Amino acid sequence: MNTYQDTSDMWQYEDHPHDAIGTRTLGFWLYMMSDLMIFAGLFATFGIYADGMHYAGAFTAGQVIHPGPALWSTAFIFASVLAYGYAMVSLKKANRSGVLLGIAMAFVLGIAFLGMEWHEFSDLYAMGAIPEKSGFLSDYWVIVLVHAVHVAFGLLWLAAMFIQVALEGFTEDVVYRLLNLKIFWLFQAVIWVCVFTLVYLMGSTSLAAI
Repeated sequence: MNTYQDTSDMWQYEDHPHDAIGTRTLGFWLYMMSDLMIFAGLFATFGIYADGMHYAGAFTAGQVIHPGPALWSTAFIFASVLAYGYAMVSLKKANRSGVLLGIAMAFVLGIAFLGMEWHEFSDLYAMGAIPEKSGFLSDYWVIVLVHAVHVAFGLLWLAAMFIQVALEGFTEDVVYRLLNLKIFWLFQAVIWVCVFTLVYLMGSTSLAAI
């Protein structure tokens, strides 16, 4: 016995209002995926140059890569992400002072992270381990400095959002910028995990430096 089931309601279209903040956040996610492809290419290149055949008679990985100090950088950037997470929790509670505190803490910890990077590369420059010496050094400098530039941009963004939250409060534009900054800042921590693992640990031939 054939039975007929009316499925016309499955094809009915109702116009739903678009979530403006969600749409903008999705667009930013797409941008971050393109950024991820850049880092993937840099990591792949480092895997080739770190095999010992591209030192060009200059410094080896064990001489320039020291995982120990990089642990401090890792701690600083993780703490910065946690501080911004506190700001996001405060945002859900519409707590302006909490958001400002979280952003300020994230900014200070991000400065500390860049300070560690500055110290490391100042030492490399002083010892002559500069990009011109070999393909390995070129890619090592590029990977870490490209990430550092991203972090520096994030710090400028944090400062701008601190001012906007303080002056404008939680308008729609301010909220979606805060959410996009959350994605960007967390992405920097994820990339740093890859840098620390693939460059500072696997790329170093002397783990005794830890």
